[in-house]
Amino acid sequence: MLRNKKILLGVTGSIAAYKTATLVRLLVKAGASVKIIMTPAAKDFITPLTLSTLSKNAVLSDFTDANTGSWNNHIELVLWADIMLIAPASANTIAKMAHGICDNLLLAAYLSAKCPVYYAPAMDLDMYQHHSAYKNREQLKIFGNIIIPPATGELARGLYGEGRMAEPEEVINHITNNISKTLALSGKKILLTAGPTYESIDPVRFIGNHSSGKMGFALAEELAEQGAIVILVTGPTVLETINSTIRRIDVTNAAEMYEACVSIFKEVDIAVMTAAVADYTPKKVFQQKVKKQSKEPITIELIPTKDILGSLGQIKKTKQLLIGFALETENEIENAQLKLKAKKLDLIVLNSLNDAGAGFRTDTNKITIIDSENNITAIPLQSKAAIAKHIVAKITTLI
Repeated sequence: MLRNKKILLGVTGSIAAYKTATLVRLLVKAGASVKIIMTPAAKDFITPLTLSTLSKNAVLSDFTDANTGSWNNHIELVLWADIMLIAPASANTIAKMAHGICDNLLLAAYLSAKCPVYYAPAMDLDMYQHHSAYKNREQLKIFGNIIIPPATGELARGLYGEGRMAEPEEVINHITNNISKTLALSGKKILLTAGPTYESIDPVRFIGNHSSGKMGFALAEELAEQGAIVILVTGPTVLETINSTIRRIDVTNAAEMYEACVSIFKEVDIAVMTAAVADYTPKKVFQQKVKKQSKEPITIELIPTKDILGSLGQIKKTKQLLIGFALETENEIENAQLKLKAKKLDLIVLNSLNDAGAGFRTDTNKITIIDSENNITAIPLQSKAAIAKHIVAKITTLI
């Protein structure tokens, strides 16, 4: 959810500033880019060097650079940011935010921010419950700022109660949960297949294809980024998922993929079938490695595998969406349109092996999207991650 997000983190003068080291580490681990502004008082609790090392960016505190005299442009910082997060947010800083006071670089950035602003209060119980502090929080709510509620626990002055800054993991969960509510696929459960299948001849050899799974895995990441609950059924591949929310099921052959998909399909809203599933499998699987006995030809009898896409089309409910992929070498559009109709698909994504830079094992792809009304959209050669965004955008229009 936070992968590739740009986060401007404000740190204020509170003992809870020690938590920002862990917070920055977790944000970076989640794939976010983090830039940090500290108030002068914050430097009494944690050093800029610590946060600079963890964020891999210079930490700013003053309007001008002490060494060069150059201006630290707060406007550029907030234009760069997708999210502004102030954690910890002291009672002093919250009051200034509520009343438009601008006496340090962090507040100048806050007052210029157009992106969503989150803040995590940190103060003693009596301060947090004071009427003026309550009014300040109400004012920030009017401004559209989003509070990350403090926890109840032991406070710095020995009191026990509300006011303790939320733990870093809770801060991140609050932001990601809030983001997910605004995403096009939030809460949608999606079955996605990827990779090849391997159909065994004997314990050593198999019939397979050149699919790497790269397109399917790129789609899994993009679907998850858009808030979907992704169940990825993948054939043999060396690829790993990045988003920890993706549920991965590894299979080897077409029969295993069929069983997984049919059992899962009834639970999902959408199925996106990118896997290159074998159309045929050996009728007999030898239990031992087949030895080369002579120069005579060997015959392997093949039988059709179960049609996963066709089977799902037969049991598809009215509100479910079924998206298929087609890889063609001739009569591409016509063959894709026939498959779209025969399998009862809502959308088909066409790949052609005749297009340079597209197809198996490449990091790029060129596709044509055809919907059930036979509207055709051609997407030029791009990275598979960029192609995934186009496909997901098209899926969202069908919901």
